[in-house]
Amino acid sequence: MKIIDKIKEKIENEQVFFSFEYFPPKTAEGVNNLYERFQRMLLFEPLFVDVTWGAGGSTSELTAQICETSQTFCGLETMMHLTCTNMPQENIYSALEKAKSCGIQNILALRGDPPRGEEWRPIEGGFSHGVDLVKYIRKTYGNEFGIAVAGYPEGHSDAVDKELDLKYLKEKVDAGADIIITQLFYDVDLFIEWVAKCRKIGITCPILPGIMPIHTYAGFVRMTTLSKTHVPTEISEALEPIKDNDEEVKKYGIKLCIEMCRKLLDAGVPGLHFYTLNLERSVKKVLKGLSLISKEQMARQLPWNQCATSGRLKEEVRPIFWKHRPRSYISRTGSWDEFPNGRWGDSRSPAFGDLTDYHLAGKTGQNLKVKGPYCVPLHDAHDVFQVFADYVSGNIKQLPWNETPLSPESNLIKEQLVQINKLGFLTINSQPAINGVSSSDKIHGWGGKGGYIYQKAYVEFFTSPENLELIVEFCNKSSRLTYHAINLKGHALTNTKGTNAVTWGVFPGKEIIQPTVVDAESFVVWKDEAFALWKSRWANEYAEGTESRTVLDNVINSYYLVNIVDNNFVDGDLFQIFVQLTTPRDTAA
Repeated sequence: MKIIDKIKEKIENEQVFFSFEYFPPKTAEGVNNLYERFQRMLLFEPLFVDVTWGAGGSTSELTAQICETSQTFCGLETMMHLTCTNMPQENIYSALEKAKSCGIQNILALRGDPPRGEEWRPIEGGFSHGVDLVKYIRKTYGNEFGIAVAGYPEGHSDAVDKELDLKYLKEKVDAGADIIITQLFYDVDLFIEWVAKCRKIGITCPILPGIMPIHTYAGFVRMTTLSKTHVPTEISEALEPIKDNDEEVKKYGIKLCIEMCRKLLDAGVPGLHFYTLNLERSVKKVLKGLSLISKEQMARQLPWNQCATSGRLKEEVRPIFWKHRPRSYISRTGSWDEFPNGRWGDSRSPAFGDLTDYHLAGKTGQNLKVKGPYCVPLHDAHDVFQVFADYVSGNIKQLPWNETPLSPESNLIKEQLVQINKLGFLTINSQPAINGVSSSDKIHGWGGKGGYIYQKAYVEFFTSPENLELIVEFCNKSSRLTYHAINLKGHALTNTKGTNAVTWGVFPGKEIIQPTVVDAESFVVWKDEAFALWKSRWANEYAEGTESRTVLDNVINSYYLVNIVDNNFVDGDLFQIFVQLTTPRDTAA
């Protein structure tokens, strides 16, 4: 959806809104951390987020990738920065086409800064000014994109005349810009006066103030110096005695930011745009101080993040298997005309997209050759068992199937998971049983206040044929345990049919919501991806014929992928089964 349409709706309903800016981190780990922050900060319900484009186009690919993840996988309406610097027209066109294909409908059009230490200069086949980029987007795409441009309450750093700077801003708006987002400032009166000048020369579009909470004194001085931002005397005087105390500086920064925002809102600004510096704590405290977020608002609407792309807005159900790999799931179902809402039924699309290297890549889209922390020397299957146990214990931070540490809810069953991994049941997905926990619970809650959450205990793992034989025998005698098992070649076993809801919520005035299911057909599709990850992100790190490679090849070719559901969510004990199965026997597989 275009952000300008969202803003108009908020203004019409007299609702204050806010938005966040992020920048591309320099490392793959930093990008993963940013995605985790997205998932927390989306609970604040920002109207939109935007992602910067590095100086000289230095982060163009990563910016596009982060925007795609934010929009498609994190459920945030996303605006992509796009600059003219070092960008010939064909590159600009490619970037816009990429944005379009990802469902991104909003662009912040900028001239951009040169790489550090260089002077700005146009390139052949490129554009010289932000207005040229605005005109190009409108000429090429019509009204397909919403366009924002930058405004400078204190004048652009290169401007020789502030009145001329305003004239250039109006040219960008007249060329088709919908929104103005300003550079950071700390003099609210100066901003209010500047907005009045904008209105006087005929600029009527929404103007959003760019606000940056002070985090550290050194960072504040660096940013204000770089942007040539005026700092009122009272702010300098307040910071001087506490400049060496980071905690006091941060507290003052939050207090100052709240005061600035209140003054801006009293002056009639429709919304607030925060330069987060990829941090959340200060912005969260500011929003709480302004009463713009509440404790109830922090609850997830579903156990997984909904997508902001229009085609998936009604999606309410997903198979549990891609719990830790939503990017792959969304990509592989991207061609579906409809997505399940309500109970998972026969109306779903019959086909998942083909498995490609894209789906096997990490969250950050990093090269498949990046060696994971699990790539250690392996002498036998027990060394593999230990790697999985180390992941669950927190000694290593990721596995090919899990790019982040153990989830908070699985952390509650960590001891049991460590134990069964050491026994040769190599877990990649799990959840504990939940019986009527409040929907406001910090770990298990979702869907808003007043509801109750239920879950069946679930565990998914790889294991040997010998272990599987014991599991099948045990489950076939049980009235509460259902399982699916399949190996690399497609040999499958099960004791159940149809679809099994493993998570559901009961809320006042609503039908029961069942957002997570175990589905036999989807499990067969997931099998290919799960086994491919063994090879692409682990076995291939070792040379052919080495001991470690041989160990993993044996696991890949002989083990089964298994999921078990304990349908007794009241007093079942799924994990005790594994101990009972293996206690009297040698656990070597």
